Amino acid sequence: MSEPQEESKRDRTGVELFAGAGGLAMAVHSAGFRPLLFNEFAKRACETLEANVAVRVPADETPPIPSPGERVPLVAGDVQELDMDYLEGRVDVLAGGPPCQPFSLGGVAKGDEDKRNMFPQMFKAVRQIRPKAVICENVRGLTRPSFKPYFSYIQRELMLPFEERAEGATWQQHNDYLEEQLKREPDDPTERYDVDMFPVNAADYGVPQIRNRVIIVAFRKDLNVDMALFKRLVQPTHSGTALIRSMDDGSYWERHSGVPDHVRERVMARLPGTIPLSDGLRPWHTLRDAITGIGDNKPLPEVPDEWLDRTEHLLGGFTEHIGWPGARIYDGHTPNELDRPAKTVKAGVHGVPGGESVMLLDELVSDSDAPTGVRYKHRYMTVRETARVMTFPDSWVLKGPRGEKMRQLGNAVPVALGEVFAKAVASVLDEAEERRK
Repeated sequence: MSEPQEESKRDRTGVELFAGAGGLAMAVHSAGFRPLLFNEFAKRACETLEANVAVRVPADETPPIPSPGERVPLVAGDVQELDMDYLEGRVDVLAGGPPCQPFSLGGVAKGDEDKRNMFPQMFKAVRQIRPKAVICENVRGLTRPSFKPYFSYIQRELMLPFEERAEGATWQQHNDYLEEQLKREPDDPTERYDVDMFPVNAADYGVPQIRNRVIIVAFRKDLNVDMALFKRLVQPTHSGTALIRSMDDGSYWERHSGVPDHVRERVMARLPGTIPLSDGLRPWHTLRDAITGIGDNKPLPEVPDEWLDRTEHLLGGFTEHIGWPGARIYDGHTPNELDRPAKTVKAGVHGVPGGESVMLLDELVSDSDAPTGVRYKHRYMTVRETARVMTFPDSWVLKGPRGEKMRQLGNAVPVALGEVFAKAVASVLDEAEERRK
């Protein structure tokens, strides 16, 4: 994992449920929270966590409390069988992204009637460990009109996690009960949480990808956390307006000086006739930015045609930068373009709806079927390119065959997005504690 931020000198701790490939876990750790426990069900995702930072806990054993610098205990298996009572009072932040299929536009949209709905397990964990804060990421589908009443219910459950739903009660009946309880002052403020939710586009936080999600954040009520401060700290930092302006003023092209003229002309022809005024934010990162390197990342080399063969060639020393044959473009399956943020990474190998794993290159080739007689080359993105779009570090190892690696990335939280929210949680917890001194 990346080194935690230096600002906080406190030994803050975290627990990650539904840890997946470790995106949100990395973000929480970089914000200064020392991980005490990971839980994950998927076999390959568990192998990924073990390959990087975790050590598997034998079945039927209580996980140890790791010391600073020790590997993170990983309980591999069903979260419904996980007992976290031993962590009560030890955890600052509980984080996780419950499986999103019940609420995804691509899922069956059964909401709380779907057995894959794991929000109740988040609430159970809150009851067992009483964390100071909770960070929960999920798909934007939760905010759809058809799910809005149930989404409001989820938030009320998190406000009152100790008010458990009675056996046989419908969620609507429990929701009515919670609404009545919220009108009363809590007998024990440590058993109530202040909750807010944030619809976000990851591109607005420096992630080179259009990825619309919702993040739910909760703070234990007795802490009196400054929610107004938290909201200021999670304001977007990047924008599409700033990207357009950087292309228009040439600063984007100065950064990518090797782009062919015909590519630049094509991109510039799409800009609006009237360039929008500055919004004071930084430009969205594009797929080209991700591949050439954001921050300390070095450029990824182009995959030669002869290496589109599923073979690990260690191009430039980068692992998982493997060419894959057979990429296609057709109506409804359009590719990523280098000079835009990537499309949403989805949990599929290739052929996922919309062409999210295919990208156009800069090179023109002859094509008698094309209206102009030429077309741009295209290919599948490599796993390493996809990991960069998800802002995973190049050092992070992904386990399993290509399809499983892409699935893990598609299900993950972009590290850069998670960091913004995790660091804001750390900051407001610090501020609240300083205020109480």
